[in-house]
Amino acid sequence: MGKLRLTIYLFAHDKYVIFPPILVVGAGERNKMYRWEDPRWIDAMRITLDFNNMMVHSIGEGHGLTDQDINALEDTAKDIHNELMERRKKGELQFYELPYQEEMALRIKEYTENMKTRFENLVILGIGGSALGGKALHRALNHPYYNLLSKRERGGYPRIFFKDNIDPDWFGGLFDVLDLKKTAFHVISKSGETSETMSQFLIICEKLRHVFGEKGYKDHIVVTTDPQKGALREIIKREDYLDFPIPRAIGGRFSVLTPVGLLPAAACGIDIHEILAGARYMDQRCNIPTLWENPAYMNGALQYLSYTKNKTISVMMPYSAHLKDVANWFCQIWAESLGKKYAIDGARVHVGPTPVKALGVTDQHSQLQLYIEGPFDKVITFLVVRNHPREVPIPKLYSDIKDISHLGNHSLNQLFCAEGIATELALTKNERSNCSIILAEINPFTIGQLLFLFEVQTVFTGWLFRINPLDQPGVEDGKKLTYGLMGRSGFEHKRKEAEEGLLKKQKRYMV
Repeated sequence: MGKLRLTIYLFAHDKYVIFPPILVVGAGERNKMYRWEDPRWIDAMRITLDFNNMMVHSIGEGHGLTDQDINALEDTAKDIHNELMERRKKGELQFYELPYQEEMALRIKEYTENMKTRFENLVILGIGGSALGGKALHRALNHPYYNLLSKRERGGYPRIFFKDNIDPDWFGGLFDVLDLKKTAFHVISKSGETSETMSQFLIICEKLRHVFGEKGYKDHIVVTTDPQKGALREIIKREDYLDFPIPRAIGGRFSVLTPVGLLPAAACGIDIHEILAGARYMDQRCNIPTLWENPAYMNGALQYLSYTKNKTISVMMPYSAHLKDVANWFCQIWAESLGKKYAIDGARVHVGPTPVKALGVTDQHSQLQLYIEGPFDKVITFLVVRNHPREVPIPKLYSDIKDISHLGNHSLNQLFCAEGIATELALTKNERSNCSIILAEINPFTIGQLLFLFEVQTVFTGWLFRINPLDQPGVEDGKKLTYGLMGRSGFEHKRKEAEEGLLKKQKRYMV
């Protein structure tokens, strides 16, 4: 193993122990048990929450929490749990049911397997929740340079591109590198009227019609939208595009386990059935009202208690480049769900922890100085992966130069691990609140757990704040102002409002 790895084991409570491989059942061998049906494997892949470094015994009375702080929320947690479960029974929290939609997963799998013989590229047109979940799954579970692999190395699956911005240079440049004859487009908009996505869709339609004519172009478009209403649904009825529905009660930021996230994942060979199995397992773990037994409730309670102690910034810092876009996805669900002007009872509250994304080890060299010596207003959450499948040794060169000679005969894995521990220790030493969510390894099952944990945690925390975590009224006004500026019928008053606002910008305040 090497001396450093053994040392890490001795003082890191097994958090960073190299995890032994588990036997994996081969694809297509359904007569055998899938690995996510094996209780031993499931237990080995169980995500854990380590919040020692948020407690008084680690960071002191000035900034740490106590058992009494947590226990004081137990009755509230039970009341919230009962309310959530009652709403779930009524169908008001449909994201809870998404892990059980196996028929939809089979339909997605059938479509994406057919894509392999027809397309070399898949372009995702969507923004916000319509892209972030799919991007998180792609980056977490695919080869880090997936699009640069040969088609054989990709298992025959197409390259994938997420176009979640309408910057003209960035979007327009796509057509310089893709052959439209070999490209499919997945258009995602829950409302069916998202200005950014629908503009992209109109551009794509014109370009495809130019290449294929009025008939052949439709086979290059698949749509995911509301099952009943919206402009995009109307277009589907006219043009007969292949489509997948987003359940009506699912908001965009909770849609990763719908075709919004699962179709792009399946299109590049990710096992979406295992993702759903991981989410189901986390659902079982979260169906417990006791904080000390429920990781989603506990993390929500810890974040809420920290907020009440003026720690209003939530930093998500994965120690895995694969999880960088999981942090991006988390920032949306946390910000859009919890940043609210009004409480459920109508009181003006202006609450919401501010999410910040960082990446270990990159942001040790850009943000960590602030976190260690700046204001005591942050909680840092590390995403820790025990086992990385690739070992990269560091050769022992220049042994006569003492400043680098210590690196030789170790590995990047050991250095990566040591830097994560060092960051955690430095924060804790300086009384900075931090916790770790620990994954045995990155695979579809653990990622399914992680995403579902964050969804439940977000809704639970919203109820602790007594706000509605499922709406986003602040975003809607910006959309309406855009409609007005772009001349949409019925929004003339918003155009006038926008023009009046622009007039208030006086030249004397410009340099």
